Amino acid sequence: MRRVVVTRFGGPEVLDVVETDTPLPGSGEVRVRVLASGASFTDTQLRAGTYLGGPKPPFTPGYELVGIVEELGAGCTRLGVGDRVGVLTVWGANAERVCVPERYAVTVPEDLDPAEVVSLVFAYMTAYQLLHRAARARKGETILVHGAAGRVGSAILELGAIAGLRMFGTASKRDLPVVERLGAVAIDYQNDDFLARVRERTGDGVDVALDGLGGPLSLRSFRALRRGGRLVVFGRYATIAHGRKNWPAVFGWYASTAAVALWGLLSPSRRVLSYRVQVLRTHHQDWFDEDFRALLGLLREREIHPAVAARLQLSEARRAHELLESTASTGKIVFVS
Repeated sequence: MRRVVVTRFGGPEVLDVVETDTPLPGSGEVRVRVLASGASFTDTQLRAGTYLGGPKPPFTPGYELVGIVEELGAGCTRLGVGDRVGVLTVWGANAERVCVPERYAVTVPEDLDPAEVVSLVFAYMTAYQLLHRAARARKGETILVHGAAGRVGSAILELGAIAGLRMFGTASKRDLPVVERLGAVAIDYQNDDFLARVRERTGDGVDVALDGLGGPLSLRSFRALRRGGRLVVFGRYATIAHGRKNWPAVFGWYASTAAVALWGLLSPSRRVLSYRVQVLRTHHQDWFDEDFRALLGLLREREIHPAVAARLQLSEARRAHELLESTASTGKIVFVS
């Protein structure tokens, strides 16, 4: 079988595709023949070595997959051979066959496109849980979404519109129409002061700010909150530049995150929360199952529209990562078999 390997930390050039033996599932594991696996910006962080708690090379990237169970390990009783499943792997999904813990696999209807469903496992799951598990946003509340034209950001806007939220979204000038089409007030983060724009439109700020970039932006996002507001920090996209680890930004991210966390502890009326999809899944697999079923229902009713930007082969791994770094709003890049 083939799998993608990060040979060392760096840019897309460190990706290779290798032939390896087919893995055997261990106790509590199932082997999945992969139908679709994602390539996401988080994979570029794993590749560059900026992902918190990520593996050291050599390793296989790939945060999520949809596939068919083809072999059961000892002790597996919930799934059967031939079942179609989705799995949040964090890394390891960009391969033809992958062994995963049975407890983390969620069942997927066979009549849905695997390339669309794979977006639900990570991007839409992150967006859904940010809104409903972390921030606990309520109908009529106002939210600020940074990176609103990106894959997670656009999913937040889609789900936020369904939930009846008023929305602001920051993006580059070229992506402002995308944000507006998704129902948010678009703010050009390069040329506009988002804090001033939010206060001008709301008077006293937003109820929820969702920050996937981190660093100094988190401090200004906290200032955008009204009384009772919640800032959720869920990423550190600002720590990578030109495909590689940006050390000054890494140190800045840690310093700013510590400062805003302390600010939240000292504030009597505003809170700072953190979210990582794999951490919440570990502690609440039941929530992951429940939220995935909700997302499947929205997809089946076409209330959400996970766009597939490109369907590539594993042999095109370097091209996939180059595309990830050159575009933000054209949809999900998916490896298919």
